[in-house]
Amino acid sequence: MVTSRTNSQLLALLPDLDSQRIAETLVAFANSDGGMIVLGYDTRGKELMRATPEDIESALREAARLCKPPVHASLEPADSSGGGPALVIRVPRSQDLHSLEDGRVLVRVAGENRPLTGDQIRNLATSKATGDFEAELVAGASFDDFDPAMIDEYIAKREDRTRRKVLGDKQQLLRDVGALDHRGQPTVAGILLFGKNPQAFMPQSGVVFVKFPGVEPRADGGAFGYGRREEINGPLARIIERSWQVVLEEMRVGAVVTGLERQDVLEYPEFAVRESLVNAVCHRDYRLRGRRIEIRKFSDRMEIISPGGLAGYITLDNIIEEHFSRNPRIVQGLFQWGYIEELGLGIDRMIEDMTAYGHPPPKFNAPAHNFTVVLSNHRERRGHFSITTPLTTPEGLTVNERQARALQYIRDHGRITNRDYQALCPDVTAETLRTDLVDMVEKGVLMRIGEKKGTYYILK
Repeated sequence: MVTSRTNSQLLALLPDLDSQRIAETLVAFANSDGGMIVLGYDTRGKELMRATPEDIESALREAARLCKPPVHASLEPADSSGGGPALVIRVPRSQDLHSLEDGRVLVRVAGENRPLTGDQIRNLATSKATGDFEAELVAGASFDDFDPAMIDEYIAKREDRTRRKVLGDKQQLLRDVGALDHRGQPTVAGILLFGKNPQAFMPQSGVVFVKFPGVEPRADGGAFGYGRREEINGPLARIIERSWQVVLEEMRVGAVVTGLERQDVLEYPEFAVRESLVNAVCHRDYRLRGRRIEIRKFSDRMEIISPGGLAGYITLDNIIEEHFSRNPRIVQGLFQWGYIEELGLGIDRMIEDMTAYGHPPPKFNAPAHNFTVVLSNHRERRGHFSITTPLTTPEGLTVNERQARALQYIRDHGRITNRDYQALCPDVTAETLRTDLVDMVEKGVLMRIGEKKGTYYILK
């Protein structure tokens, strides 16, 4: 076994030396966050064939010719101590927009190569044309502005995550991850991740937390003001941890009694809050000066506001399914640090955890120059479905009677499973009911959450 992991945002296991399949993966990685290709293995990491270095190099050259413009990838020795491959293909993220000979533009999304539409291609091209700000050098900064403790912590976390010892010079590692350039000068990503005082160079890189006692940005008595205000600075790992600690201090704690046991429950699910914070830190546009990330806590909701609009080809319509990083070096650094569980899957779990709590799904707002996540602490009404409840449907949507009943059930209960739907319509086949639900997902009315037996549906 080469690995216990399967295909992911950053890893592609390909079964053979098919140049077309390799080219598709080269383009997808180059247009996204980069990644690693391992040849001769199935998606479960089982070896199917043993390719020679010469065969791999030949296949890579042929695949590169199928990419427009050619993708620059490198062959690197693999950790073959456990009997794995001798070589892997390393693909960096590219500042160019790459396509295949047939015109398809692919990106990497949660372990798959997916084609983009015309509008998405134009948005991605525009995003790449704005430059790679996190790789720019920081004027006046030197290696002495790095915090050795942060570097050591990152290495320890990285070794723990990858289960591989980091060998060699620390400065070479920092060059490899984009924290230093080839001359040893700190980049934006390097200062933000490892700096002693990043805000001395980029004041906009901090976070402001503000708590309001009501549902409006006012203090008690109706005057403009707030109950608590915190400015949170430091390298990004410390900002995430301190922001979470402040939010945790301000979250109300309730209780759920199961049998004779009492269990404390936070006002918001932990993962949804932390993921919102991490996403804001990872994906904000650090070019924008004069505004920091803002966390606004009201009595009925929490808003996490990140400067900069949606990056690349991401829109509010595809934000759940697609993934694109404005700052891939920062994302990769925080991923190795352990703040990101799996690239491209956080939004799904945020929705799942919020609805499991009985809250509405998160709301996403994306005006021109910021992106906001709104978490509501309102709990949906839970009760038994009644056939006497008026069966209403969204304006302009054509549904059958069964689907109307399913929609009303979701309004009453917050979600519906296949089993719930079968209980509502006991005389209808399971396949027909499954088709009903799929139809409403395709129409953009419902959203599917979870997999297999854990699947359920909520209003989109």
